[in-house]
Amino acid sequence: MIIKRMNAFDWSDLDARLLQLLIAVVEAGSVTGAAQSLGVTQSAVSHQLDKLRAITDDTLFVKSGRGIVATARAQALANEARELLGQLERFARSGDFDPARWHTTFTIAANDLQRDTLLPALALRLNEQAPGVVLRVIPSNVPTLDMLRHDQCQLVISPRPPEGSDIFQRRLFEDRYRVYYDAHVREAPRTKAEYLAADHVTVLYEPQRALDVDNELARRGVQRRFTVLVPGFAGLPPFIRGSRRLATAPGLLQMHLMQGLASAKVPLPCPTLPMFMIWHRRHQDDAAHRWLREQLVALAPEATTQAPQASP
Repeated sequence: MIIKRMNAFDWSDLDARLLQLLIAVVEAGSVTGAAQSLGVTQSAVSHQLDKLRAITDDTLFVKSGRGIVATARAQALANEARELLGQLERFARSGDFDPARWHTTFTIAANDLQRDTLLPALALRLNEQAPGVVLRVIPSNVPTLDMLRHDQCQLVISPRPPEGSDIFQRRLFEDRYRVYYDAHVREAPRTKAEYLAADHVTVLYEPQRALDVDNELARRGVQRRFTVLVPGFAGLPPFIRGSRRLATAPGLLQMHLMQGLASAKVPLPCPTLPMFMIWHRRHQDDAAHRWLREQLVALAPEATTQAPQASP
């Protein structure tokens, strides 16, 4: 019976839905989770999995606790499936691209600075010109190659492009760091000595990745006293308000997260903060992806020049 079922299918029975199902089960780690993400029944997923097992002649998934885990073959096939789906999408969109007819969920990985600076304007542009697109935003933290290679997101906006021969990047803007403080409690540090004498709060991304500015200043021998470490820029304001603490953070934060706090120039030489959009090679020539990248390039100058006036 098993031999007959194995012979009932061959590679020509593969289609995009089977590839999507394989990826969904690998990522969900359960038939139930895959069914929910695909909007189908569990029995439909189980039936299609049997078909995939027959085509690939592999068990694909084995039980592990209450869930299932992919075999090494299934993991490798899922990676190939992502590439094949990208090729199929490019094939389908090889003609003229019309954003008004584009229906998808587009995932961008961005931390709070770039998220609040750029993506609200992008959401407005999509609402006007591509209303069928759902913009999904996830944290980028310190972006990895796997985020893009495994299609966890279609675009990353970060000052830290991961290195890889299959990764493309383009600079969107450059920001300068400012010293933030509560003007009701203290004055701005005017000298290096005043700056170094203060308590500081800063960002430390998980698991243990400091801001580039903190690494650079430490490399130059600038020793500051950090009394609070938070996982993102959104955590800085509560620890500055009502205290004498300082935070050295991007100037564009004045537009949103740091509103209501005073800021001043850093009283010592400080690096700038470049910001890049980053994507995988599979999306390089995709018309829809290219259109969205062009929107971000067009929106960046206006979005990054509307910061309110700050203390000198």
